[in-house]
Amino acid sequence: MVEPRYRTVAQPGARARELDEGLRAYMVRVYNYMALGVAVTSLVTLFMVNNPALMVSVAGGNMVWVLFIGVIGLAFLAPRLILSGNSAMAHAAYWGYAVLWGLLISPMVYRYLTLDPGLVFRALAITAATFGATSLAGYVTKRDLSGLGGFFMMALIGLVIALVVNIFLQSVGLSLVISMLVVLVVSAITAYQTQQIKAMYVEGDAAVLAQGKAIFGAFILYGSFITLFIHILNILGIMRSE
Repeated sequence: MVEPRYRTVAQPGARARELDEGLRAYMVRVYNYMALGVAVTSLVTLFMVNNPALMVSVAGGNMVWVLFIGVIGLAFLAPRLILSGNSAMAHAAYWGYAVLWGLLISPMVYRYLTLDPGLVFRALAITAATFGATSLAGYVTKRDLSGLGGFFMMALIGLVIALVVNIFLQSVGLSLVISMLVVLVVSAITAYQTQQIKAMYVEGDAAVLAQGKAIFGAFILYGSFITLFIHILNILGIMRSE
């Protein structure tokens, strides 16, 4: 039998406070894992941009497609690994995902750092502010956002298709419009995801399951953060060039 994380108490008010404290601790763990994932990606990216020859061999040319396929594949596979109940496997999937993203975005970050280092830092600051505001909104809102999940996913799929089409069109104007729409849609998805992660909390979860849920929540939010950063950086870069 799984031992409850909190024992039954006589006073409903005290019971509610214990539940709130447990939920807050769970969400703090989610955000800590997410922040560490972003830190790992940043360190990998900085290492690559400081070693251009290595970056070209690992993430340049056709290798970028290998990394892209790896990121997409792990995005589908990682949730099963993270929620498998195996702590080592959950960590390996999450940190591996963060490393792959660091390798994948390093050429883009390198290009903007050589153009204007301030762009990258502004993009990171705007991303953090946008993510923080929308995630907080999802955490505190009383409105049920689950009905919007399908719409958000359909909108995101449409934008991914537009991104693929623009690889062949190479339209700067279309790229700007797509990035703006991606930022809007992913911001809304972040609020939705935060509410869903909050709903996953169960106070009686075993320690391994609770950790798996926290890593899974971090994995989801991390993907939104990185997506926001990429497209905010793209927007700033296009606006600077014009």
